[in-house]
This record gives sequence, C-alpha cells and structure tokens, in this order.
Amino acid sequence: MSDSANLPPYFRPPLEYPDYAFHGLLKTACARRPDAVALVDGEVRMSFRELDALSNACARAMLAAGVGIGDRVGLFLPNSAEFEIAAFGASKTGAVFTPMNPAYKEAEAAYQLNDSGARILITTAEGAAVVREVRKELPTLETVIVTDEGAGDARFADWIGAHSAENLPEPEIDTAEDLIALPYSSGTTGIPKGVMLTHRNLVSNYHQCVANHHITDRDSGLLFLPLYHIYGALIMGALILAGATHVLMKRFTVPDALRLVEEHKLTLFYGVPPALLAIAHHENLGDYDLSSLRYIMSGAAPLPPEVRRVVQEKTGVLTFMGYGLTEASPLTHMNPPVEEFIREESVGPPISDQEQKIVDVETGTTELPVGEAGELIIKGPHIMKGYWNAPEATAEALRDGWLHTGDIGRVDEQGYVYLMDRKKEMIKYKGFAVAPAELEACLHLHPDVADAAVVPRSDAEAGEIPVAFVVPKEGVQIDEEVLMDFVNEKVAGYKHIRTVAFIDAIPKSGSGKILRRLLKEKT
Repeated sequence: MSDSANLPPYFRPPLEYPDYAFHGLLKTACARRPDAVALVDGEVRMSFRELDALSNACARAMLAAGVGIGDRVGLFLPNSAEFEIAAFGASKTGAVFTPMNPAYKEAEAAYQLNDSGARILITTAEGAAVVREVRKELPTLETVIVTDEGAGDARFADWIGAHSAENLPEPEIDTAEDLIALPYSSGTTGIPKGVMLTHRNLVSNYHQCVANHHITDRDSGLLFLPLYHIYGALIMGALILAGATHVLMKRFTVPDALRLVEEHKLTLFYGVPPALLAIAHHENLGDYDLSSLRYIMSGAAPLPPEVRRVVQEKTGVLTFMGYGLTEASPLTHMNPPVEEFIREESVGPPISDQEQKIVDVETGTTELPVGEAGELIIKGPHIMKGYWNAPEATAEALRDGWLHTGDIGRVDEQGYVYLMDRKKEMIKYKGFAVAPAELEACLHLHPDVADAAVVPRSDAEAGEIPVAFVVPKEGVQIDEEVLMDFVNEKVAGYKHIRTVAFIDAIPKSGSGKILRRLLKEKT
C-alpha cells in the first residue's frame, strides 16, 4: 500500500519463507536450541536434539521397511511423543503421513487406510485391535507398529531402536509439489477426502502463525488439541519452529489443563469454545495461577461474543478468535493478540501474504463490495494442492488459485472478516466436522428406516449436535434409543446422533435435495 494512512490498524507485512521440507522446522530449532525442552509428554521431557535424533532413527526404520518418497504412513495415535517422532521421521524419508482420529471404528479406519494407500500404520494396541478386524480388507497395508504392548508386527521403541540416530542424507523433495500430510476432511457429500498438503504449505503456515501470533522461544503452550486434527498440528509445528516448548495432553480435563498451565508457567493457550467455557465455569478456577498466560485463542468453531467476554473476565487472560480450514493448512484469519485491535464478532483480518475476496454465492466469480455478504475465497502459499484422487472436487474448490471456502461472510474496510453462515452443510460438534450424509447413510442401513435426514441443532456446550429426522417404514414403530445405538456403534463418538424425531416425510426439492432449512426450523 502506497499510502500509510490506508494501512489497517494491525498491518501484517509480507514474510520470507525458507525452501526447506517439513522436518526443516525441527532442524532449525535444533540448531538454535538443541538442549531446550521441545515437548513434555507426561513424565517425558524431550529436547529438540532428542526429538531430532529419534526421528532420524524412525526415518531409518521406515526406509528399511521400504518406505520412500511419496509413500503414505498412517498415524492412528493420540497426542504423544511417538506421533511427532513419526511425523518428522516420515518427512526425512520423503514419505507422507496421514493422521487418523484414534476414536475411529473399523469402517472409518479401513476407509482412510485404503483410500490413502498407507503401507505402514503406527498406532496403539487399541488401534491395532480395530485394524485387526479389517486387516484382510487392507491390501496396501504391510506393517502395523504399536507404541505400547499389543498385537502388532513390532513395538515402536524396538522398531526405531534398532537403527542409528545419526543424520540421514536429505531426500530429493520438491517442497512446492511433494506432499507431507494427507489429513482427511469430509465434504458436503459426506465422503471424507484426503487434503493434499505440501511441505511448502505447512512450512509457510507455521511461519505465518509464528509471525502473526508473535511467538518466540520464550513461549510455551498447552496442546490438548488433537495432533491428528489440523488445528493441533498447526500449534505443534508453530511452537517447534519458534523453538518454544509444548506440553501434550492425551485427554482434556479442566483440572489437568489448569494444573499444567500453572506447573509449567505456560504462556499460550489454544482451544475451542466448549473447552474454554468449561474452564470459565470451573468451580475451582480461582485456585489456579494463570498469570503466566499471554493470551487464549479459540478456533475450530465460532466463539460467541458473550463466551469470549466471560472467558476473559473469569481467567483474566486476553481471549480472541481465529479461523482456518484444513485446506489452508489451516490458519487463514486471526484477531491480533492486542485488546484494542480485537473485533469480538470477527475472526480477524487475514494472515500475512493471504489475499481474500468476498464473491457472489451463485457463480463465485463476481467480487462484492465491502460490507456485502458472499462466499469467502482466499489465496496464498498455504493453500492445499488439492483433494486426493478427487479431481472434480479439486476443480470445484480451487479456481484460478483461489480456494473457495464454502463459508458465507462479509469483510469490513479494515479487512476484518465476519462469518455469517456455512455454504457447506457440515455440523460442527465441539470443533469437529460431522458430515450429515455419513450419518444418513448409516440410518438407511437400518431395515425399518424408509428415509432419513440429519441436521444440526444449536447446543450451549457442543456448539452443534446432530439431530436425525427419520421416516419409519409403513406400519413399523422404531425405538429411538435402539436406532441411535445402531448408528452410533458405527461411528466415532463425536459423530453420535444425540436425538431422533420421527416424521411422515423428509422435505425435498424438486431435484430430490433435502431441504435442511425446513428441518432446522423443527429442531
């Protein structure tokens, strides 16, 4: 901008991005602060040097198993040091890690492993038991490594312990084209799609996060956000890039989170609205010292202004909202971590080096003026390469380099974005995306169901919950609890249907599309 008077109140300058692979984040931190604590996992305190060495050994184990550039490695793990060792190890071989929700049931795990073509799976004994039930349906899967005692082809510690921790030759990686991560995200069809993220995508976004969040090596953060979720992966990568410490939690509880903040004098807290609200209403909140925290950032779901206010008031810590999506690695917008520049109804201005437009919903080609509502589209170095084995979906989402987010919003004169609705039909349960079509497919498997539709209903704790509308077959009565159990045993816990309503017919358009708006009015 030529006129400084036109600069937004919190201008984010362009950045320089190094041309190194994903594991370059760790190498950089290790060179600067080799003996500083990189991560804390329970009783384990691991330095950057140790994390680098263990990921070297893991990379050698992968190479010995025949894994090389472009091969996929499944990470079916909770938050753990092993997840990070394996992710960086995969990068050092040129392989691609595909993170999986450890709550997956057999069909969900089999789908991602088959669709990604994973050759190796690193998981827990519990995860191995899930996969064992469908192993015959996984033709590409060659080896299952377990991180604890259990039935696998090898134990993780023994598997990597058999190999040298010395540095490896750098793989021949094209950072702009070669993939490093293949997380799965459900589209409006309900069929999960692999999101192709390159080394440059993730490295760029971590630099954007560190620069715009003002993260330094004096910081430390709590990481209860799951590492298999792109939000958790962002915070892990950003803190490692900064040379900062992160403390892992396998399962979030309010007392444990507060205790870890106080014990480690953490400075950064990243969460989702339900967790923040639970903290604000915790009866013993005043017993914990949170004075070390610089700010609390909320993402993955909208943060209502009243929730922001109560969290900030009860904790005494600056609280604000950010926004992103898997297809953008994921961070795209965030409020500045300065009270005077926070717009509590906004997700914030764009991060450095990201262009944005609001375009008409019908064609996505006409840019709309400031203040007018339309679809948000974005462009930048962090935008995905496309969807795995889904050229039509890729062409729909990526047009002339612009990612069409599917979110409806407006932008003000200072560049702050205000999201209003979702063009997509996803349900956001505690920050996790739930595809209505996936649950509808499960409902249709029940022999007494003639038709079904699933829509969101607002919920104070979860944000949204899935509600099923069901048409029973003629002359049949269906028990609500039995039907919910039928569906819920087939999907992860966060996808569970919470209530069922029986109706005579599902409202549909002339083309057969479910008129979800009419059903939402009945919730």
